[in-house]
Amino acid sequence: MPEISRFFGIIIAIFFDDHNPPHFHARYGDNNGVIKIDNFALIEGFLPPRALGLVIEWAEIHKEELLINWKRASESKDLFSIESLK
Repeated sequence: MPEISRFFGIIIAIFFDDHNPPHFHARYGDNNGVIKIDNFALIEGFLPPRALGLVIEWAEIHKEELLINWKRASESKDLFSIESLK
């Protein structure tokens, strides 16, 4: 899994050659969610409300970096790490 960030037990990843719309994956324990980058909607899976709130807070801060990584992943280029939520 191409991990790009990790915080508070949450792992964030973007997969190479993944389907549209632009999104990222968040894993927290046994829960997995897929979040759209443009509006931070949970489009697949489940995350507990507190974890989802932290993921959205982080994504709002790093939206541009997420979009850059999405583009890089679609071009099969290396992804860069994004600062964790503090």
